[in-house]
Order: sequence, then C-alpha cells, then structure tokens
Amino acid sequence: MSPLAEAVTEYLQLRRALGYKLEREGRELPRFVEFLEQHDATVITTELALAWAIQPVDATRRYWNQRLTMVRRFARHMQAFDPRTEVPPSDLLPAKKRRAIPYLFSEEEIEQLMRAARKIRPRLKSATIETVVGLLAVTGMRIGEVIALDRDDVELSEGRLTVRRDKNGKSREIALHPSTVTALAAYARVRDELCPYAKDPSFLISAAGARLHRGTVGHEFDRLRRYCGLDYDTLGRAARIHDLRHTLVLRTLLNWYREDADVEAQLPLLSTVLGHYAGDPVKRARARSCLVGVGSADRPGVGGQLAAFRLYL
Repeated sequence: MSPLAEAVTEYLQLRRALGYKLEREGRELPRFVEFLEQHDATVITTELALAWAIQPVDATRRYWNQRLTMVRRFARHMQAFDPRTEVPPSDLLPAKKRRAIPYLFSEEEIEQLMRAARKIRPRLKSATIETVVGLLAVTGMRIGEVIALDRDDVELSEGRLTVRRDKNGKSREIALHPSTVTALAAYARVRDELCPYAKDPSFLISAAGARLHRGTVGHEFDRLRRYCGLDYDTLGRAARIHDLRHTLVLRTLLNWYREDADVEAQLPLLSTVLGHYAGDPVKRARARSCLVGVGSADRPGVGGQLAAFRLYL
C-alpha cells in the first residue's frame, strides 16, 4: 500500500471516529488516490485534483464541485503532514446549491403507488415494495432507516418499531397504529411463507432474501411513479421517494391546525418522531407515546389515516 493510500485510510478512520459516516468519501477518495498514482504523483496538487474532479465530463457542475470538496478536505488534512500538499481554492469550480422543491403526494396518489406495486413480480418483491411505500408514508422515516430495520426492531406485539443509529447517530422508538401493525404482520407472514430462510435478519427483504439496497428501492419507486403518471413532464418537478416524508409532515401540521391544537407546543414531538429533535428527555418520552402514521379513533396522530396501507393484503 502506498503512503497516500495509507493516508486516506487513516483519514477516513479518524473522521469516522469523530462521528462522520463518510460513505461517499469512502468510495471516492481511494479512487482519487489511484488517479494520483496513475500519474506518478506522491502529493496532492490542485491541477490533478481538478482533473479528477471534472470526471465524467458530462456530469453536472454540482457533481464536480462535490468531488473537489471531498479532495479539498483531505488535502487540508494532508497539508499538516506534508507541506508540499496543495489545497484546491474554495472558489474553484463554484456551484450554487439548489434545494429540491418537495412534491407533496395526495393520499390518493400514495394509494395508487401501492396498488401499482402489487403488479410487480415476483410476489415477494411486490409485497416488499408495497410495504416500503406504505411504511414511509405513515411514519415519515428516512428510506435508509426503513431498509436498516431488523426483525428484532419491529415489535408488533408492542405496537412499535425502533430506529437504531439514524442519520444523526441516535436511536428512537416509533409507535404504530393498530392498522399499521396489521399491515406489517401481514407482510411478515407473506415474507416468511415465500422466503423461510432469509440471508439477512432484515425485516424487509428482497426477492433473494437479502437486505434491500437503497438504489434498488429508488429504481423501483421511479418505475412506480412513472407508471402512475407522476413524472417530471406531468408534474413539472421530480416526485422523490423522500417526499413521502415531507408529505407526512404537511398532513400532520394540517391535522393539528384543523383540530385547533397548539402547533408550536407539538412541533418538538414531531421533530422527535422524525429523528431531528435532541431536546429534553420529558418531551422525548411524550413523543414515544404519540401514535405515528394514522393516529387512533379518538385522537388522530401524526399523518392521518392511509386507507391503502390499512387494507394491505
């Protein structure tokens, strides 16, 4: 292993020890080091950093900027050990960050997506994708959190699931409405019938019995939304799977306003459910008792009712 390759390994280990995940950096920086070695370079230079960053040539300027930013951070680290290291200027390859405008799904559109998922084959894949869409819609979880759920994390007898090590490295419990518990139990029966010997302890599995991959789920969701007419040409914007989370938030706030609730007081509860809040333990405890996704007969909870998931299978 070359000195640069060792350096990038140590750099990633150091930053991960500080709490950074660095998933993309873990893939890209070793490739950058390989690029340097192909050019017989033993030190980072701005010229080579720029040459690597603008690959592929047909990528967006934003993508190039992100690649160069990763190299810049690594170069700053390396400069402390090797003064010959050049740190690419921050104004090199500037790119304005544009936040995507969320698409807010109607309940009918979510149900349409789930009905379309039932046409997927094989049957296990169909059941899994439908369950993913329904669970995202009624809990507001991140797609990575749903994929990471193990069977022990989904306690149907207790009516709750546990998100372990979310985006912020924390864990949280999400209470489930009985209709959501029924839907998840129905999925578990189908899953175990069609794949009694899964390869992973995942609650949601692929047709091969393995944990789902984020890219595969995203691809299937894109197929579903196009099939349902929820494409860019029709909507004038992208309808992303992450927008199910935004939709849950909007429905929750609208429900609270309709009920004339103290929205300001409720916001910390919603933030906790979504995995954003890091406040006092009293509000955390209150959030754990807040029914997520569909509420209850006498107290609508976060999100409102989703008929398609209630009637799943």
